[in-house]
Amino acid sequence: MTVIRQVQVTFDCASPERVGRFWCEVLGYVPTPPPQGFASWEEYTGSQAPEDRDSWFVAKDPSGVGPRLYFQRVPEGKSAKNRVHLDVRVGTGLVGDERLAALTAESERLVALGAVVDRVLYADEENESCINMRDVEGNEFCLD
Repeated sequence: MTVIRQVQVTFDCASPERVGRFWCEVLGYVPTPPPQGFASWEEYTGSQAPEDRDSWFVAKDPSGVGPRLYFQRVPEGKSAKNRVHLDVRVGTGLVGDERLAALTAESERLVALGAVVDRVLYADEENESCINMRDVEGNEFCLD
């Protein structure tokens, strides 16, 4: 019998809440509820020592289908290309100019949230069109 395991994607970052909220907007995810015993995230954050604030953030798919995203603060900055990145599927089922329009519209929305476009790769015989981007801390991801 095959066992299906839950997957969590973990991001190392300087500002977990900022990066986590960016990805909530990108994917339609929501922050998890505050820890037990706290009415809000603000209340929880206020209870922590200053050096412990914004040390982690969790986002989840409200439908429960997608993986949990965990953002953790690390002391070092990003120094090289990501070895793993997210591909955000846009315009699934669309072809040609309609698909390119959907990709362009989504990239413009994400740029308004703080993303940066690295390069646009148009379709050829072997590859689909995609837009290589970076999130608010420079982590690579693709719209395809």
